[in-house]
Amino acid sequence: MLALAGLLTVVLVLAGIISKKLSPMAALVVIPIITALFAGFSFEDTSKFAISGIQKLAPVVGMFIFAILFFGIIKDAGTLEPIIGGILRLVGLRPSRIVLGTAVLAMIVHLDGSGAVTFLVTVPAMLPLFDRLGMDRRILACVIAMAAGTANMLPWGGPTLRAASALQIPVGDLYLPMIPAQAAGLAFVLLCAWYLGLREERRLGLGGGAAALGGANEIHRRDLPEEERALMRPGMFWVNCALVVAVLAAMIAELAQPVLCFMIGTIAALLLNYPSVAEQRRRIDSHAKAALMMATILLAAGVFTGIMSGTNMLSAMADYTAAHIPSENAKHMPIVLSLLSMPLSLLFDPDSFYFGILPVLSEAGGALGVDPINMGRAAIVGQMTTGFPISPLTPATFLLVGLCRIELGDHQRFTFGFLWATSIVMTVVAVLTGAITL
Repeated sequence: MLALAGLLTVVLVLAGIISKKLSPMAALVVIPIITALFAGFSFEDTSKFAISGIQKLAPVVGMFIFAILFFGIIKDAGTLEPIIGGILRLVGLRPSRIVLGTAVLAMIVHLDGSGAVTFLVTVPAMLPLFDRLGMDRRILACVIAMAAGTANMLPWGGPTLRAASALQIPVGDLYLPMIPAQAAGLAFVLLCAWYLGLREERRLGLGGGAAALGGANEIHRRDLPEEERALMRPGMFWVNCALVVAVLAAMIAELAQPVLCFMIGTIAALLLNYPSVAEQRRRIDSHAKAALMMATILLAAGVFTGIMSGTNMLSAMADYTAAHIPSENAKHMPIVLSLLSMPLSLLFDPDSFYFGILPVLSEAGGALGVDPINMGRAAIVGQMTTGFPISPLTPATFLLVGLCRIELGDHQRFTFGFLWATSIVMTVVAVLTGAITL
């Protein structure tokens, strides 16, 4: 009975989200409450389960909110502009350097965890160079997608936060062992970018780079709106860089909980760059929408996981699933999931996968002796990390192809193999370093 109720809950949540008949927040809150009541639980008990789930997710929600505010304020202050300008000066008009610089720029910009921001900053900065040299725009979209997708595994990125929330695992425990795998993925992205750039040089016959065009000393510059320039604090560049390093170092070294690291970092960024209380309020307001959108989904996920766990529907489904999986094959579950996680981004949006599919797989694996954290790490190798920039289920994908002025189908066909290869590379490194155990 409980297994059937749990299955019904998951199916209805998936159907509501995928069909867009319900918002993720509504589906994650309303449906489990209704099914719990029909399963015979009182409203009082159901409420307790929901509140318990919310309480467990509070640190994750806090971390996300302050991470968005922190990186948004750092960007507003113009900290990225000297970096972008430096990259544009270095790449010149050599295709191999342009493609490599595009990847580096996308990685840096994606520190804030927002695909839309990454695309809005990187594409306008690099597209004029691609068009001037007649370079393939599919390469621009591909390299940005690879860089942003791999960087999206960061602990304040949507997939990692969702995985930690769904499995009720501290985000640091989930992410930190995956740093070598992510580093290997980013290195692979740079290698692919260099290869694609060289291939484009051969196609265009521009091995001589800028000299071949008669513009060796020419530097591409990008123009910024006046309102963005007014917010910049160029004199605070090194201070802001040091602040970013300090916050990330404190978090990785586990000197304090991530939520506290970003909270202190946000306060410091505001005080250093915008001493006026009125201006601080405006900076917070400008990023509040992005922060609250994800925070509401995470809190709703707390209701879902709290009810599914408290009613034992999740464990009942897991026991049923585990009974039909040969025990000798259980150890392969994380590897199979990690290899399929990137293509699954084309079928499931992040909320339906991480809050509907992953908990069931994790519980089933747990019943067969597979550590749930292995399943979480396997999922973030590709599901809406490397997979998000080609998924038709994420609006950011359409933003990327729109800015690059290419067709979605062309982008998917060109980029799919590179993204899947990146996911496989990270899987191999994760296994070799013990982040994903066999």
